[in-house]
Amino acid sequence: MRKKNVVMILGIIFLEVMFFAPAKAQSKLFAISKERLFDKIKGGWIAKTIGCTYGGPVEFRHNGTMIQDYTPIKWSKNSVKYYYDTFPGLYDDLYVNIVFVNVVDRLGLYAPVDSFAHSFARMKFPLWHANQVARYNITHNIKPLGCWLNNPHADDIDYQIEADFVGLMCPGMPNSASKISDKVGHLFTYGDGWYGGVYVGALYSLSFSSDDMDWIVKNALATIPTQSDFYACIKDVINWHKMYPNDWKRTWFELQKKWSSEVGCPDGVFEPFDIDAKINSAYVTMGLLYGHKDFYTTIDIAARCGQDADCNAATSAGILGTVLGYSKIPERFRESIYDVMDRPFAYTDVSLNKLCKLSFDHAQKQIVVNGGKIESNRVLINSERPLPVRYEKSFLGHYPVDKLVVNAMLTGEKNVNFVGIGFVQRGYVKCSGNSNYVAKVELYVDGKLLETANLPTASDDCIDNRRVDLFYHYQLPLKEHKIEYRWLNPQNDAQIYLGDIIVYSDHPNTTLYKNR
Repeated sequence: MRKKNVVMILGIIFLEVMFFAPAKAQSKLFAISKERLFDKIKGGWIAKTIGCTYGGPVEFRHNGTMIQDYTPIKWSKNSVKYYYDTFPGLYDDLYVNIVFVNVVDRLGLYAPVDSFAHSFARMKFPLWHANQVARYNITHNIKPLGCWLNNPHADDIDYQIEADFVGLMCPGMPNSASKISDKVGHLFTYGDGWYGGVYVGALYSLSFSSDDMDWIVKNALATIPTQSDFYACIKDVINWHKMYPNDWKRTWFELQKKWSSEVGCPDGVFEPFDIDAKINSAYVTMGLLYGHKDFYTTIDIAARCGQDADCNAATSAGILGTVLGYSKIPERFRESIYDVMDRPFAYTDVSLNKLCKLSFDHAQKQIVVNGGKIESNRVLINSERPLPVRYEKSFLGHYPVDKLVVNAMLTGEKNVNFVGIGFVQRGYVKCSGNSNYVAKVELYVDGKLLETANLPTASDDCIDNRRVDLFYHYQLPLKEHKIEYRWLNPQNDAQIYLGDIIVYSDHPNTTLYKNR
């Protein structure tokens, strides 16, 4: 009995060392003044807010095409306040970050993953894509949360735009940032979607160690497994930048040719819409490399690449803002922040000023935990040589081959046939008389009950517990399948709209082109 207890204690100690000890692979000790450390953290958060605002007017308005030079992206000193007042949902890049910053502040650097999950899920703010799937999965106890088998949006950009807090609290320590991202990022994403956040966390972290943007990008990519599509995509950008150092548009065209085919997100499959993390991270990388550390050029290129323009401009701005520090952000952009510095972001009690102070405090704690030292006027940081995280891949062996048009209201029962190995049924639930109505619908595939789903009503402002896609299922045998939907609790003022169905097979669809 005593032998078993000793083995158990040794096992617990081993786990604590593995998961809570500071990451090793340290390459050098470097010093930075407290004033400069705070200036960099403040520069990251302020610049991110500015970049998000700059890209706001063109978010997803240019999909599959760059924004031409003659198309104005307007900016004024009132731009940030305008969005604070009229569309606070633009700042989901910030308010989701704030949830996690608050968890760290409340529970410490080793806050458990469940605390991040439940703190996020109970917030009443608008969410989309992988974030909204995570809210649904958390509240319905669907696990593993971010895995692509439970999340058609697992490769989406969501964690990429929420990993800023990780990098800013881990200055010079990209592997420590990756450990936090392993916990938080997998609430929403998997594979390339997770790598987007790991990469961004590393970009921020390394922005404290150097002001050489080529070095920062190269070393941040070292945190990503080389066999992943995400690594290959960003590596392509680095190589194209070397080939076409003065022509970001040529790199943009090369990206479109090779990497613009959406596989996961049902909104983007067979459409020009692309919220996939790797191509949007590629646009961020283009802004950083082609921007040459000029603030306006960096955010303008990132935004003009199109797609998720506000998020990409925000991320590139935040990283550059960390490199430069708040004091070196151009005044024409900085002046837009003055009126809102002490104004909490919507759905939170945290302002930009408070957010900067919280991250500064968390960074100092992380520095000490990692073997660094806090002195009266400076800090000593044990920097880390970036190491790759583990390899994982979403939608492995799944290729979109068809989009079936259903476009019908579910009235009792509905049958649909398809040939493939997986599907996603898009649609929504509405109820004019009761916004709290939850439809209960059974999903049968080939006569077998696979799920009895609770489908909350979708609201116009997206602040709800809706399921983003009504049904989905992968890893079926390749053959013709029969889908059946049975609505168990219909009522007169409720509607279930069945949109199109994305069909997956185990090989790409090449038969369409044989006779052309």
